[in-house]
Amino acid sequence: MTSTSPSDQVIDLSSETVAAVASAPGMAGVGVVRVSGPAVPAIAQTLLGRAPTPRYAHFTAFRDAAGELIDRGLLLYFPAPASYTGEHVLELQGHGSAVLLDLLLRRACELGARLARPGEFTERAFLNGKLDLAQAEAVADLIASRSHAGARAALQSMEGVFSRKVDALLQALVALRVHIEAAIDFPEEEIDFLADPAINRQLVTVQAELAELLREARRGLRLNDGLRVAIVGRPNAGKSSLLNALAGSDRAIVNAAAGTTRDVLREQLSLDGIVLELADTAGLRETDDVVEREGVRRAHGELQRADVALLVTDAKQADADLALLVDVAEGVEQLVLVNKIDLDSAPPHGEQRDGRRWLWASAKTGVGLDALRETLKQLAGAGSGEGAFSARRRHVLALQQVDVHLHDAAIHLREGRAGEMAAEELRQAQQALGEITGSYSSDDLLGAIFSSFCIGK
Repeated sequence: MTSTSPSDQVIDLSSETVAAVASAPGMAGVGVVRVSGPAVPAIAQTLLGRAPTPRYAHFTAFRDAAGELIDRGLLLYFPAPASYTGEHVLELQGHGSAVLLDLLLRRACELGARLARPGEFTERAFLNGKLDLAQAEAVADLIASRSHAGARAALQSMEGVFSRKVDALLQALVALRVHIEAAIDFPEEEIDFLADPAINRQLVTVQAELAELLREARRGLRLNDGLRVAIVGRPNAGKSSLLNALAGSDRAIVNAAAGTTRDVLREQLSLDGIVLELADTAGLRETDDVVEREGVRRAHGELQRADVALLVTDAKQADADLALLVDVAEGVEQLVLVNKIDLDSAPPHGEQRDGRRWLWASAKTGVGLDALRETLKQLAGAGSGEGAFSARRRHVLALQQVDVHLHDAAIHLREGRAGEMAAEELRQAQQALGEITGSYSSDDLLGAIFSSFCIGK
């Protein structure tokens, strides 16, 4: 592990100059070649024929080494540090032909640049302190967003909303750690500083702030990746009928014979800009059929990976079927759909029981399914407001690590004079938080994050 704080790892402007096509592949009206690094002023002057005016769109002819015309377009020069990467940056905007853009890219490389690695422009921006690691990931998430809500959330993270919340929690954690370590440093004092109620109050406050941030991060993950819903229940409960009703097409085979669904059938839906990933699973029951038994095993696996466990049952089996949710992982929302209300003329409605949401509906007639759609949208983060930010799975895992360390620190403090162990737990919590924004990150982590970007970003 190495610390990679942007403040102490600023790229030397004598480093290499990189170039790449920054616009999307395929034909378009306009295409962009981006160049970043110390050779940019010289490259710009060669292409333009004179020193470029900073942040000014020069209309010019782009020519190759022999003076032959490549294209006509705009040349924009952004001197360091007022640029995306913090280095000298050049953008060449021409017609969106892959052939012409390749010729422009070759010309930039002839003049001193090399081809950029995937994500290298954003990596340089991170190392130059233009954005932190969470903001850098939000750039990629914004580009890859699949819904309006996801794009808005990614933009919030790119603007630093998530990072500021992490930094505020980090400062509170550091203050608590300083308080505890100061008490450790003066053991000869007659006063037991570790017994000071203020320390416990600080810890409780930090834990409460972490719980809220973790809740928001989970919501941000759902906005970013989509809400993963595992549809589970006994055979013939109507799981496949429900999937077909939500999808608006016959995606799953529906048959009166029990055990028709033997594998996980996935369907992606968009509800008013919210992405849902539905997984229709095999009916949960004891069986001697080898294939069906494997389907049941996979259904239990879906319960471990889902954001929402949607139990499909009926009025007669509902209470008994709650036992099927025993394998649901911690933090997974549990939703009970009492199906087939068309058979007993029950009205569609909803209520809250023992921390679970209950809905009454009919997958066959569609009655009550609008309420289910609205509930799923809410669970996915719809209506979260302007402050909703995007998050990645690694962010949620890091916050969960912090939660474990704070819990262990609280136990050590309750045991008496276990200040050193409590301080160590807080140090590890601080390190886990730092990995979110990149104030503490391994080189392997940075490589994995930036290599997932598209070339030119």
